[in-house]
Amino acid sequence: MYYLNEIPTDEEYNNNVKRRWTQKSLHGRHPYDLSQQYVDTEASNKWLTKADLFAETVGFFTAIQDQVILTRNYKKYILKQPDTDELCRRCGKDSETIQHITAACEQLAPTEHVKRHYGLAKTIHQKLSEAAELIEEKSPYYKYTPTNVMENENFKLYWNRSILTDKTIHFIRPDISFMNKKTKAPF
Repeated sequence: MYYLNEIPTDEEYNNNVKRRWTQKSLHGRHPYDLSQQYVDTEASNKWLTKADLFAETVGFFTAIQDQVILTRNYKKYILKQPDTDELCRRCGKDSETIQHITAACEQLAPTEHVKRHYGLAKTIHQKLSEAAELIEEKSPYYKYTPTNVMENENFKLYWNRSILTDKTIHFIRPDISFMNKKTKAPF
């Protein structure tokens, strides 16, 4: 409870919440990572205000970044649950951590990682098509289906199309190609 003359400003309140968050040994991992000199904090957090996500989705993503998802590693080492097997329930080879699930599990990589990759690429495609005024109506990110070729007088946007080059390049099918038609410059 605050007295009228003690009510903190929004900035003071936010700084206090951030300070308490960063001081937590487990939950402070993400703010610690953001404080590193090579990290662009503003760009790293822009998705919180610009991604049009449900509050529950933001909460889930934040929990993932803070590494407080109920993985087997979390159960064994953080919750200290006895007799917990820490190995990944899909591949059974490595400790089931957020990093393993999202980037290293050989069982998930061929399918789930590809689905996640294309889900993100679709979101970027939709944002580019909005910014270039290639679409008029916005749909929820999970319902959006990219069109192979979109263009107007200023821009051309390709989805999953091969690119013709004057020399041999082994990987010439990017997920997204975006070109300014007036300057002929790719983005």
